[in-house]
Amino acid sequence: MSMQLIAWSIPVFVALIVLEYALARRARRDLYRLSVSVSDVGCGVVQQLFGVLTTAAFVALYFFVYEARLFDFDPRAASTWLLAMLAVDFIYYWWHRASHEVGILWATHVVHHHSEDYNLAVALRQGIFTAGPLIVFGLPLALLGVPPLVYLTCKALNSLYQFWIHTELIGGLGPAEAVLNTPQHHRVHHAVNPRYLDKNYGGISIVWDRLFGTFARVDEAPVYGTTRRLQSLNPLWAQFEHFVELARRAAAERGFFKKVRELVAHPGWTPRGPSAPLSEAELAARAAGRFHAPVSSAMAVYVLLQAVGIVAASMAVLIAAGTWPAWLAALACATVIAGAVALAGLVERRRWAVPLEVGRLATTLAVAGLVLARA
Repeated sequence: MSMQLIAWSIPVFVALIVLEYALARRARRDLYRLSVSVSDVGCGVVQQLFGVLTTAAFVALYFFVYEARLFDFDPRAASTWLLAMLAVDFIYYWWHRASHEVGILWATHVVHHHSEDYNLAVALRQGIFTAGPLIVFGLPLALLGVPPLVYLTCKALNSLYQFWIHTELIGGLGPAEAVLNTPQHHRVHHAVNPRYLDKNYGGISIVWDRLFGTFARVDEAPVYGTTRRLQSLNPLWAQFEHFVELARRAAAERGFFKKVRELVAHPGWTPRGPSAPLSEAELAARAAGRFHAPVSSAMAVYVLLQAVGIVAASMAVLIAAGTWPAWLAALACATVIAGAVALAGLVERRRWAVPLEVGRLATTLAVAGLVLARA
């Protein structure tokens, strides 16, 4: 159910991204760079298609715990849905906070923060390994008796709400700022300014941050990204880079407990103490030189056309994969993911990108033929 909601929302996402781009151009705001946006959308494609292959296992875990529920809530009652939305948002806050404060969880979530732009395309930039921890955090709701369909729908609605807050074109929203998570609040969350780090974790509501001491107001221009730059547009490498870094750090330590400490410590922790925040000079340099890859006009046209096809293919796979054999779903997912990786490689001028793109195009035709043969 949640996957279907996301899939059918894709055309709306694309339309709003195009609208935001047009409004930004009209206002002479430099909000979008093609190479970065291709990477952002590519991460979303990778995450959603990876979910086609893994979501069933996580949902089964929720159902398993739900069988031992303490209470029965009527899924037809409005009160059940209201309480579930509130509970899901509360759970989201604590999952999100833990994902910024525990190293191994940060490795699953950091993908969403790599972009040094801030626009609606960034909302699509997600990590493939976030679904597992988020379901685990939600298991107390299964034990309490929140029906699986209610939980999964509320979880999807919580995610959908957060799409629109990834924009710089909307300013303060008056009294709503006291209760709701808004674009202004979420810009703080994506910033690397020292005063903004580890703030504003809320999903739909900002009340949890106000209650638990993690709220920050905007009082200086945000500079976006992560304190340690990824310096890659590859949406697949983005999913694994911090895991590789954690493994490297753990391997350098002697003793089991020191190795484990590297995995669970705050991402800013080092054996010598907390890492230094970015200086004013470093923040200014980041703001003046956001990471991206310049793209020629001809390459821009090709990449845009292929990106539209990849997004459309992703939607088709998300909607139909449940009716396909597992091998065909896996092949289709791998093919579309290869396309997202190839486009990033093309804009970065990687030597492997052209062969991968040619192979991906050929495999796409083969997969389309297999799907049509089943129709």
